[in-house]
Amino acid sequence: MTEQLSRAQARRIALAAQGFCDRPHDPPTMRTLVRTVERTGVLQVDSVNVLQRAHYMPLYSRMGPYDPDLLRRAAESRPRRLVEYWAHVQALMPVDLWPVMAHRMEHYRAQQGKWWREVPADLADRVRDDVAAHGPSTAREVSARLGHDGVRSREHWGWNWSEARKALDLLYMSGDLAVAGRNQQFELRYDVPERVLPPEILARPALSADDAERELVRRAARSHGVATLPCLRDYYRLPDLARTRAAVADLLEAGELIEVAVEGWSRPAYLHAEARRPRRVGARALLSPFDPVVWERERALRLFGFHYRIEIYVPPADRVHGYYVLPFLLGDRLVARVDLKADRRAGVLLVPGAFGEDDAPPDTAAELALELRRLAGWLGLDDVVVGERGDLAVPLRMELAAGADPVA
Repeated sequence: MTEQLSRAQARRIALAAQGFCDRPHDPPTMRTLVRTVERTGVLQVDSVNVLQRAHYMPLYSRMGPYDPDLLRRAAESRPRRLVEYWAHVQALMPVDLWPVMAHRMEHYRAQQGKWWREVPADLADRVRDDVAAHGPSTAREVSARLGHDGVRSREHWGWNWSEARKALDLLYMSGDLAVAGRNQQFELRYDVPERVLPPEILARPALSADDAERELVRRAARSHGVATLPCLRDYYRLPDLARTRAAVADLLEAGELIEVAVEGWSRPAYLHAEARRPRRVGARALLSPFDPVVWERERALRLFGFHYRIEIYVPPADRVHGYYVLPFLLGDRLVARVDLKADRRAGVLLVPGAFGEDDAPPDTAAELALELRRLAGWLGLDDVVVGERGDLAVPLRMELAAGADPVA
């Protein structure tokens, strides 16, 4: 008989799988970071910096205020623990996923994708040789050395890459180059894998496509706790539905997944056999728009009853909640959303809008005020300033004023 889970049970299982029930470390250490990334699986990378870069925020949401240099060390220093690749989309992933991604790299090498059709093989070879000779390099540096600076297509605004940049992207997606890190302008710095990945990782045999798919579904199930097949497929953006179905069937047969029915879900769900089943979740966290808890918007709706759309690309007059809106997790529910901006020059965390959900508990404004002050302190900002938009704006200002001691 198929086990039945209430939506609240599924919610708590999902949050525990994402690390919201882990005992906090004070202060967070590299061990805390590694444990957290074991929960999330990946950290999505995005260039928007209106508050904080996307890959820093899921760590903060789970670990609390931490030294951002921990992430730089994990991704750029030996022993390297994380490396960027197209794992969900652009993301930091544990280095042990490199051989798991080998089949994906081979696919890109064979297909050369839509951006690389005009990259001559000899140019790709020259670009790789240049990086091998000079070490970690940005596209601008490679372009300048090869004399391709300024040679760009004018056909597609926003994708006007130099020829060397296209070659670097092909080599990166194919695994012939790896990301050594980013500079202060957030530009990728490429290097040969032998200087980026630990030798023991490079020595591991590449997984076959079927074995890799099974491993990625296994990891997605561990990070989700409980999920439908589309959610498992989306976590690592698996392209082959039939192969994903086969991987789920294999894991069911092996006892690693258990088929369950979740209240209100029309599709079968799959519970990781080792998933924690907490009776309560005591979380208080702001979630990045790129956090795994909410990045699959339909899943957020099914789990939390939370309809969420990022409005960065919506014209200002048409935005409902704001430009960069973060859901507020309290306990095991998403109870509010806040539009946030770090005004670093003024040293202020701006809150242009704050909106409670229909079923938000009475202490939402008080708890949100505490979290905003904690976030401001982590970002090195001295104050929190709340604007006029949203039903939580007035009570939030009152709570902040009542606790107007210096931001910790």
